[in-house]
Amino acid sequence: IYRRLRGEFDNTGLVLQAYLFRTESDVRRLMEEGQAHLRLCKGAYDEPPAVAWQEKADVDRSLVSLMKFMLDSRDAYPGTYPALASHDHMIINWTKAYAYTHGITPDRFEFQMLYGIRRDLQQQLADQGYRMRVYIPYGTRWYPYYMRRLAERPANVVFFARAMFGN
Repeated sequence: IYRRLRGEFDNTGLVLQAYLFRTESDVRRLMEEGQAHLRLCKGAYDEPPAVAWQEKADVDRSLVSLMKFMLDSRDAYPGTYPALASHDHMIINWTKAYAYTHGITPDRFEFQMLYGIRRDLQQQLADQGYRMRVYIPYGTRWYPYYMRRLAERPANVVFFARAMFGN
């Protein structure tokens, strides 16, 4: 589906989950094919240990490694546009620092966050000159998706409540 749509629409991209063991090979293959708009997230589904990292530290290491590869390899793979989909300020700060120290300008990648969660951080990133995309889940399964986002990090419930009801 992705390849067919990518042929018609140049703004089509894929979401890849860093907690899956296969994601590194997927990233490399897609970048080699060219024009890859890749959104990297930690991963949110309950996958078995045979296919996915189970510990947060391992998932974070995988995400950082993949983001580093995508940022470093952009010139080698024209058309690659990496996006980091995370509300994790540690991962976001690492990405900003890595990009800065390696001369990767903010227009060469973007951050993405779920609507209503960490609006303060979304605004801060935009004010700092980073591309900040806010996404809204839709369709018949939007509610379970949104609830998983809230459940994956207890602090998200506080962010959601503030977004809905104010400070």
